[in-house]
Amino acid sequence: MKTHDVLNQTPPMTGLNAYLGDPLIMQITKRLPQSVRTELEQNGKFVLSGDAQDLARLANIEVPKLRTHDRQGHRIDVVDYHPAYHALMRRSVSQGLHSSIWEDGKPEAGSRHQSRAARFYLTSQLECGHLCPLTMTSASLAALMAAPNLYREWSPLILPRKYDSSNKSPAKKTGLTLGMGMTEKQGGTDVHTNTTKAEPTGSGFYRITGHKWFMSAPMSDAFLVLAQAREGLSCFLVPRILPDGSSNGFRFQRLKDKLGNRSNASSEVEFDNAFGQMVGNPGDGVKTIIDMVTLTRLDCAIASAGLMRAGLAEAVHHARHRIVFEGPLIDKPLMLRVLADMALDVAGATALSLRLARAFDNAAKDRGEAAFARVMTPVVKYWVAKIAPAMLYEAMECLGGNGYIEEGNLARYYREAPVNAIWEGSGNVMALDVLRVLKRGPQLFDEVLNWIGAQLGRGGQGTVEVLRAAMRVAENDEGAARILTEQLALAAAGAELRHLQSEDIADAFVETRLGGQWRTTYGMLDARHNAKDIIDSLYPAAN
Repeated sequence: MKTHDVLNQTPPMTGLNAYLGDPLIMQITKRLPQSVRTELEQNGKFVLSGDAQDLARLANIEVPKLRTHDRQGHRIDVVDYHPAYHALMRRSVSQGLHSSIWEDGKPEAGSRHQSRAARFYLTSQLECGHLCPLTMTSASLAALMAAPNLYREWSPLILPRKYDSSNKSPAKKTGLTLGMGMTEKQGGTDVHTNTTKAEPTGSGFYRITGHKWFMSAPMSDAFLVLAQAREGLSCFLVPRILPDGSSNGFRFQRLKDKLGNRSNASSEVEFDNAFGQMVGNPGDGVKTIIDMVTLTRLDCAIASAGLMRAGLAEAVHHARHRIVFEGPLIDKPLMLRVLADMALDVAGATALSLRLARAFDNAAKDRGEAAFARVMTPVVKYWVAKIAPAMLYEAMECLGGNGYIEEGNLARYYREAPVNAIWEGSGNVMALDVLRVLKRGPQLFDEVLNWIGAQLGRGGQGTVEVLRAAMRVAENDEGAARILTEQLALAAAGAELRHLQSEDIADAFVETRLGGQWRTTYGMLDARHNAKDIIDSLYPAAN
């Protein structure tokens, strides 16, 4: 029927390459080993393939389902996932997203965090839900190192790049994933109020009894759990299935009905005399998990940057192909400046997240890099995760109604974005962590500010003076911690863009973000900055 002719609709992005079409990430990764860059190119092709896009769609439409009992009434506590979820997990595990920073003898030795971060960044542009158990597995290994015997026992089962979704005891599987059980309904972030109990049984084992309000990826093979021992809050490794194949006292109550992150199950669980082994020293539960939390915060930032990149890429693609008022939408001055303004935030977020990964790689051999990693982890997580929802909403608006419907990707990106700002420390928790570092190790800030000033060059000293003034205010006024945190993020993002020699992008970012103007919406880029050049350099048109 003539009324059903399809006219002026944007062609799909499938068939493009998320890596080769992203000059900034190619610039950031140009010093990584050739084998890593080849893998990134292959991954970029996969991310924008029709098959991969369909896997992401199905994994989020066919959400996980909890089966507490079998048809005969036996308690089984199993979560069923759609095959699309397992396919995504299988590919990401094969890339080592759960283990590569812990592997020895790989080509990326010396750049493990950067190499993994680049892979994670590209994969997050496809589907973020399945990345949750991979983040937890990778980060949990840092906590397990506090118990060398447990690390030696479990790491050989975790490190293989093999995905095994079978419901067996850990020793009988070809690959494992780890989860976390930290928060409880009465406390949330305040884990010291946890009521879950751990009673010693002898031989180094404990019986865990209690409830966890959020426990993501409930089909993981073991979990790091915080519980109250006689000495205080402690960390325990608790397998889900015992060596004989029976349940280790896990009783799943329900799955959370979440706004986003739909492909990944999150559960409420009761522990009924579950066996666990202590990780770290008695009473040092929070101290034991700090390194783990640091790694998960890096992933929150990287995933948010990837989501923003994917969303804005769709908006730019749409604007280039959509004809409105007798011309391409991207040629309209208002739309062009909105897109360019958003592109600056995405560039800053991407550069800053990968800069943090570089600091993780170099911290052991460089005092300045170690300082950057400690000071800037909460800063980067705070800013990058916080700007993602607003930016993705604006990208959605660029598509109008086509962006608002569930059949497109932007609705999923938008629903996914808030979780990274909430998980592993909300904005206030991040800002308070910045204050904690400021009070305990102010000399660390000197290292970071020296780097920022050096990279910003002319005018950089003025920015450093503003940051020092914000530090002085925050030292005496806890309520000013967010101001300091955001200013640090913006200054460091601008500094890293300068370091990457993206001069036009860096100039526009620094002048608009560090100039002190209050902006609540995108599109405030003035004519001094060439909006078309910004878009064309960061989002080149496909040939």
